[in-house]
Amino acid sequence: MICITGDVHGWEWRFDEDRCPYLKGLGEGDFLIVAGDFGFVFLNDQRERNFLDTLAKLPYTVLFIDGNHENFDTLFKYPLEMWNGGKVHFIRENVIHLMRGQVYSIEGKKFFTFGGGYSIDKYLRREGVSWWAEEMPSLAEYEEGMKNLEKHSFKVDYIITHAAPESVMNMIFPNHDPEKELNLYLERVKQLTGFRHWYFAHLHMEEDYPGNFTMLYTNGIFI
Repeated sequence: MICITGDVHGWEWRFDEDRCPYLKGLGEGDFLIVAGDFGFVFLNDQRERNFLDTLAKLPYTVLFIDGNHENFDTLFKYPLEMWNGGKVHFIRENVIHLMRGQVYSIEGKKFFTFGGGYSIDKYLRREGVSWWAEEMPSLAEYEEGMKNLEKHSFKVDYIITHAAPESVMNMIFPNHDPEKELNLYLERVKQLTGFRHWYFAHLHMEEDYPGNFTMLYTNGIFI
């Protein structure tokens, strides 16, 4: 069983079954996918490490793509490994960072993942402490994503991103110029790729959009 949710931001209550009852549906061998801003590899302090150890005791696997509010210095210190067809960082045995532009096979379904986004609050943050330039993808990551989709004949079951493609973003926030490079890239992915459904987060709202797009925040959706 696979459940997808939105931004977690290092909030421990997001793993409290009473406050997030959809978690009660996850058991041994299941997967919870976080669509960016996981935030538990951010402060790199003892409390955070202790909570990651708590997550390591869960019966299911936590998969997350990166958002814009991540500590990329810390994330990139984890060894690069392969898992289910794509590149990953193992934070714990069952807490796994799904990287940008990868295609994974999970429970017989293909997932294309592409993290990253623009921080509208970066003026309140400090570079290398609470904000990192790597929040926006590199040209190499854009290119790798297209190459991996091409290897799969531009056909997957699900797409998980943090940001939205341009046509969807225009329905939500027409003025989004700082992120537009990423939104336009995702629009190209949308136009070239066959998929069942596309899930994204980032904007702290819950909504469905035409063309099989769903924005997630604190809700969980089983697929």
